[in-house]
Formats: sequence, C-alpha cells, structure tokens
Amino acid sequence: MTIKAINVRNQFKGTVKEILEGPVLSEIDVQTASGIVTSVITTRSVKELELQVGSEVIAFVKSTEVSIAKL
Repeated sequence: MTIKAINVRNQFKGTVKEILEGPVLSEIDVQTASGIVTSVITTRSVKELELQVGSEVIAFVKSTEVSIAKL
C-alpha cells in the first residue's frame, strides 16, 4: 500500500520537533499545521528511518496509534 492509498484525513504532514530516545521506545513530537502530534515508536525504527529533529514526516493517525513515515 502506498502513502497516497491511506485516507488523507488521517495524515498530518509535519516536522520532527523533538525526539526523546529510550533504550527500546522513543517519543517523537511532530509539529503540524494542526498542532503537535506525538508518537511512541521503537528506537530501532527511529534509527532505520534516520529520524532527527527537523526531518519532514507524515504522522498517520489511527484511533489507537500514530505512525511515522519519513518524506
């Protein structure tokens, strides 16, 4: 499935504002036009996506989670 195939209402384009990295999980704050969206993802995913403050991302929102994709 491509990023475009996901419902647009559930996507927030933004910039990583802060990363609180832990040994297993990391908290990612994304500044969007609608405000800050926070996601908790694995620290391994942070490294694989090469996320850093200033990275442009899309936050995908489901009722129970927020996922991150690097642009």
